Amino acid sequence: MMISGEPSIRVVHDPSRSDVRDPGRPRPVRLYVWEPRRPSPHPTPLVVVSHGTGGSGSSMEWLTGPLREAGLRVVALDHHGNNFVDGYEPEGFLHVWERPRDVSFALDTLARERPLGPVGVAGFSLGGYTAAALVGARVDPRILWAVLTGEIPLPDIPEFPGALAALRKKYPLDESSRRELEAAGADFTDPRVRAVFQVAPGVGALVTPESLAAVRVPVGIRWGGADTVNPYEVDTRPYLEHIPTARGRSAGPDVRHDDFFAPEPADPAVRVRVGEEAAAFFRQHLAPDGH
Repeated sequence: MMISGEPSIRVVHDPSRSDVRDPGRPRPVRLYVWEPRRPSPHPTPLVVVSHGTGGSGSSMEWLTGPLREAGLRVVALDHHGNNFVDGYEPEGFLHVWERPRDVSFALDTLARERPLGPVGVAGFSLGGYTAAALVGARVDPRILWAVLTGEIPLPDIPEFPGALAALRKKYPLDESSRRELEAAGADFTDPRVRAVFQVAPGVGALVTPESLAAVRVPVGIRWGGADTVNPYEVDTRPYLEHIPTARGRSAGPDVRHDDFFAPEPADPAVRVRVGEEAAAFFRQHLAPDGH
């Protein structure tokens, strides 16, 4: 059964953080909300979907679609400065710790409107880190500082090749900015999140093993065996090996990172397969108590 229908779309603003283009305005977060077709006397389980670098919640149909078909309430979002709808800013690509805060703010917004059901978070690529951060994954500020100073090379960012230079221009590297980077290592755990599903996750090399070892909610992971953007050994393996509740498998030995979003993927079936596996994962782990 295919569930069609456009989401309701709105932009909400987080007054605790600034718009990176206009610091006098609050940070915008665009929400794409799909409500379940079948009403229930109980709050419907909710899954928030976090897009990859330079993407958009509007382009995550391969993941939001199967989740909706499973009867879940689904919310995708656009991360400020890192989505192709509004355009790119260097902070959107490099201040990765702002992303989990976007999700928590979205949950706060939705919770003010009506009670939330059990919550899960699914994320692709940088969205995979976002999901993990909400259950305890923490960036190591020392490694991040080494990346920003060039001591550790930053992998190419095709969507924003000059991101690092642009960030340094806006925020000169000095002791003040180094102290501010300590915020990157904060704990962004959101106790409402009961389960996480990562697809080709990123930032694995920047998170601390100690924080991953403390994760207690179920975590499902899928990756491409031919992924050279977020290679298994660098980005996926830390999550899989250090999170005690993590379970995962390769989506295929020839699956590339691009196969999850390219117009003509080498393996057209992988998105369908992984999307269905994500839906099954959340149906198992987000079932309302006693139902």
